[in-house]
This record gives sequence, C-alpha cells and structure tokens, in this order.
Amino acid sequence: MCFDDLPSDWLYIKLGDVVEYGKTQKCELSDVSNDTWILELEDVEKESSRIVQRLNAAARPFKSTKNKFKKGEVLYGKLRPYLNKVVIADQNGVCSTEIIPLDAAPHIDNRYLFYWLKGETFLNYVVEVSYGVNMPRLGTQDGLLAPFVLPPLAEQKVIAEKLVTMLAQVDNTKARLERIPEILKRFRQSVLAAAVSGKLTEEWCSTESTLAEVAEFQNGFAFKSEWFETTGQYQVIKLGNIRDGYLALENSPAFVSNSIAEEFAKFTPNTGDTLLSMTGTRFKKDYGFGCLVNDQKNLLINQRVGRLMPNQKSVLPAYLNIFVRSDKFRDQFFAGETGGVNQGNVGSKHIMSIELSLPSIDIQTEIVCRVEELFAFADRIEHAAQAALSRVNNLTQSILAKAFRGELTADWRAAHPELLSGENSAEALLERIKTERAKVKIRKKA
Repeated sequence: MCFDDLPSDWLYIKLGDVVEYGKTQKCELSDVSNDTWILELEDVEKESSRIVQRLNAAARPFKSTKNKFKKGEVLYGKLRPYLNKVVIADQNGVCSTEIIPLDAAPHIDNRYLFYWLKGETFLNYVVEVSYGVNMPRLGTQDGLLAPFVLPPLAEQKVIAEKLVTMLAQVDNTKARLERIPEILKRFRQSVLAAAVSGKLTEEWCSTESTLAEVAEFQNGFAFKSEWFETTGQYQVIKLGNIRDGYLALENSPAFVSNSIAEEFAKFTPNTGDTLLSMTGTRFKKDYGFGCLVNDQKNLLINQRVGRLMPNQKSVLPAYLNIFVRSDKFRDQFFAGETGGVNQGNVGSKHIMSIELSLPSIDIQTEIVCRVEELFAFADRIEHAAQAALSRVNNLTQSILAKAFRGELTADWRAAHPELLSGENSAEALLERIKTERAKVKIRKKA
C-alpha cells in the first residue's frame, strides 16, 4: 500500500498511537464463573474469523493465566499471525495470552480496527517483524510500531459499515462456490449409478454376471519397507496412492530397485487394469476405489491393493472401471468387509463374487462415451468454480485495500466535508487521543 495515495485529511501513524497493544488484564480460573467463555486460538478459523467452537470454564478449566476481554473488543491472535485470526468479541470472556484484546473506542471504531488488522498492509508488516522460527509471534514493541491509517471518526464508521455489507456478500459467494465440489461429487455418482443400471442409454439388455466371470484378480505383494527408496524408476502402489478415479502417484511415493522390480515383475499392472483398495473404510466410503491404469509404466502393486484384469471380449476396461466406482459395487464391497472397528478388510473371494449387469460391448461403448462426456462437463464446471473461488478469495483483500485508500468513501467525503475538518478532522482526533492518554497517566501517578 502506498501511503502517498491517502486522502489529504487522513493520517499515517503507528498502531500504538491509538491503542495500547499488549496491555492486558490478567485473570485466573478462580476469577471466573463456570459459564465464562474461554477462547483459545484453535477456536478461531484462519482468515474467515469464524468461531468454530465455543467452550465455557466448566468445559475447559484452565491452569495458566488468561487475558480478560469485553464484548466489542478486537481479539488479535499474535501467534502465527499469518493465519490472520482476528475476531470481534460478541460477549465477555477470557482468552489465551496468545490473543491480545484491543479496545480503541470511543475515538476509533473497533470494527475499523478489526478490518485494518486483517488487511494486507498490516499482515505484510507482522510477517516481516514476527520473531520465532517454528511458532512466530508479534511482539509488544513491534505491535506498537505497526502501521495504522487514521481517517476521521465519522468516515471510519462509514468504511466499517460498507465493509460489513460488502464482505458479507463475498462470504456468501464463497460459501456457495465451496459447495459446488460436493454437488458435483453427487452428480458424478448419479451418472455412475445411471450408467450401470441402464438409465443412461435407450437400449439396455444385460445379463447378470459376477466379476469372476469377466475378470481375473490379483492381490499385491507384501514388499518389505526396508526395500523402499525415496526415488527410483519403479514405484510401488500402496493404499494411499489409490483414489476414486485416479492414481495419486505423488502421495508418499515409494520406489524399489531395478533388481527387485524384475524379481516381482508379475505384480506389474497393465493398461486397462483397475486397481482398488482391499482395505475399506466404513465411515469414508469415497476412499480407494476404481483407479484405471492408463499409460502409467513401471508400477508394482503392494499388499492389499487389488488388481482387476478384465476379459476384454466380455467387458470394456473403462466400463468395468465405471462399475467399480459406482455405489452398486461399493454396497456389495462393504457387505464383505471383516475385521476392525473403523477399518476392515475385504477378501478377494468376496470381491470376485460381486455381481454386475453386463450389456453388450456396443452398449458398453456408448455408456463409456456418455459417462466421459458428462464427467468432462462436470470437470469444466469444477474448474470454473475453482477459478471463481480463487478470484473471490483475492477479492477480500482487494476490497480492504480500496477501503484503506479511501476509495470506498470518496463520494461520501465529497458530500460531507463538514465531518472531515476542524474538530472532526483526523488530526484533531489524534490530539484528543493523546490528551486523554496523558490524563490517564497523570491519574495513575496520583
């Protein structure tokens, strides 16, 4: 931010000129009641300033000293300040000493202060001056010396009100965009369900078969962990590499030497094979299904990774992959899960007994084409939504930057010059703050 671009009646000062950063009122557990709000940094979502959980002293008794805060004060998370955890307290409470309560009222609108602390200018400053490598924090002296832009009080209120309205709209747009991937996930699963039930094609005549009738199965080899290397030519596919619809080769890659790869070459999947996890997860059924091997080479499958090798005279590899990714397959798959409370195993015998509806090769070809078209359509929507979400995420800082350059209130300033000059000016406001702080010091000395 270039401070030369500030409106002529604004002042560029230090944060410590308007609020005593770091000055807090301490308390112990014995000082609070059971229903007192106890705020920790973990309760605040980064960037959004959303309170993700709210616990009282009865649910969260504490031993260490805390900071008291009052409703309406700005609570600034000084630990790892790049996380941008800043909130306005909606009730009284106490907080971690890593959270600094700030109250600049009545001369500074606390909402204006809140938005300034979340803006890029302040963020860039604190990232630069924070001390500590693993757990950086903003020190008291650096907090007092932080930059601050001071408009007249009346304009602060207008800026705060505009930001409340505009950023609420941004948040609503962001929330809608963030829901799109889940909507598209349900859409894709609906497409798969329609594909394997005949609803995706006009003509549907199928026979009921089992996987054993249309494919062969192979379980992976139990490669020893001491054989694994971080780089190499031959990668071992483990459970963590299998995702729904694709192979995540970048997930904790493990390689073996050429000699080991040659010895266990029979565990190399071919193009057209479908890989799946034989270890299911009851509470997360989108994990580990239907990775079609395309042109990936030099792969080996580890233990508990299943390999389906389709008989291409009976079933197209892509159609078999569509079936394996459908709920029709998953429901039968999990019916055979044994062992473990949260995570069980499924045997090859059960997998090969799973039933599927098998239309002719021509119909399979048509189904595969339609599924690919619909999935490509969903992918385009998802990419567009991701691009829009990226722009929306940048929009918040763009709006804050405009606000602190005076661009949001340019018309308001032109219409209300009497609220910007004389006793209402930023300069007069700063003098009143200095005078009142001097009086407080004198009273304390007395």
